[in-house]
Amino acid sequence: MALTNEYIQQRLQEKFGELVTGVEQPYGMFTFEVPKSHNLKVMQFLHDDEALGFRFLTDLTAVHYPDAPGRELAVVYHLHNLAENVRIRLKVFTAVTEPDVYTATALYQSANWMERETYDFYGVNFVGHPNLKRILNVDEMDYFPMRKEFPLEDQTRIDKDDDMFGRGGHIN
Repeated sequence: MALTNEYIQQRLQEKFGELVTGVEQPYGMFTFEVPKSHNLKVMQFLHDDEALGFRFLTDLTAVHYPDAPGRELAVVYHLHNLAENVRIRLKVFTAVTEPDVYTATALYQSANWMERETYDFYGVNFVGHPNLKRILNVDEMDYFPMRKEFPLEDQTRIDKDDDMFGRGGHIN
């Protein structure tokens, strides 16, 4: 049997029912979300099930949605079935005030550095991680630079000329 998006969705809903939400297929990639309390159970199922076989973690990152109260941080996992060459995307949302998500390092060794990087830039606390500390930024940083908490440019600057950047509205 070919590993189709419909089959993956069917297997997930058989096992987890209403916990699987937000199902979509952007550019053909099966994408879904689960509560953060079930991220490991779902990944363990996707990994261990012989018909699914998602045994490779391609990527792990986060996205900051500052205008989504209680769901400001999304942890995004890209899983790959190498035998069938099928990739899927799993999303887990959490509040920025409680950025705790269970670590996937016991299941995927590649999660170790990716979770450290995600912690470093977004502040996601991967509970149970063997060595969760900053990996690219200095330890003294007290903020997470990829969060959208800071303005893109200082509006009070007087040393820039908006006309040079096409924002002046003047046509010569």
